Amino acid sequence: MAINLVKGQKIDLRKGGSGKKLSNVCVGLNWGAIEKYVEEKEGGFLGFGGNVVRKRKLIDVDLDASCVLLDANNNLLDTVYYGQLKSKLGGVSHSGDDLTGDLDGDDGLDNEIISVNLDRVPANVEQIVFFLNSYKKQDFADIPFATIRIYEGTPGRVDTVYANFDVANGAEFAGKISMIMGKFYRRNGEWKFSAIGDPTTDRDLKETVRTILSRYA
Repeated sequence: MAINLVKGQKIDLRKGGSGKKLSNVCVGLNWGAIEKYVEEKEGGFLGFGGNVVRKRKLIDVDLDASCVLLDANNNLLDTVYYGQLKSKLGGVSHSGDDLTGDLDGDDGLDNEIISVNLDRVPANVEQIVFFLNSYKKQDFADIPFATIRIYEGTPGRVDTVYANFDVANGAEFAGKISMIMGKFYRRNGEWKFSAIGDPTTDRDLKETVRTILSRYA
């Protein structure tokens, strides 16, 4: 059964029951388009008469999931994001940029996925920190849902969902367009995950990377 993570929780990246280490791990992000209702006039002639009707309108939401790879001294080694889908160091890849979000409610599928082969991540990488930016500067408070899940498998195949984490449900996200989602980190030679879920005042990817290096590394 998948773990429902809470902010600040730390977990081992092991298979439940067997204690076997996870190797092919995906961090999948799922979010919805913004739903609004607008009033429009229908019928009439030359602008006169007609009826005002209320219509449902969906607004595309372009969230960007990214991650940075850091060494033991918190030096930035690489960044994986929509502009660089594979780490130059190996072991980490991105599924590609989703520009809309779920357009008709939660379809249960991930919009963007960062895949990590923990066995192929170079030994000098100590942390992989995941973060989220709203490319169009759309307020998280307006986005109906944004969740991440950690699962074993590939972008096209979910073997076992290991953990779920609601990353944008709370008053603290109002007025924010960037957040630190969580991180993989090595401890005594083993990989663990820390659920962070902190909104930041950053306006774009570069600012968020600077925040990670100064506050979360």
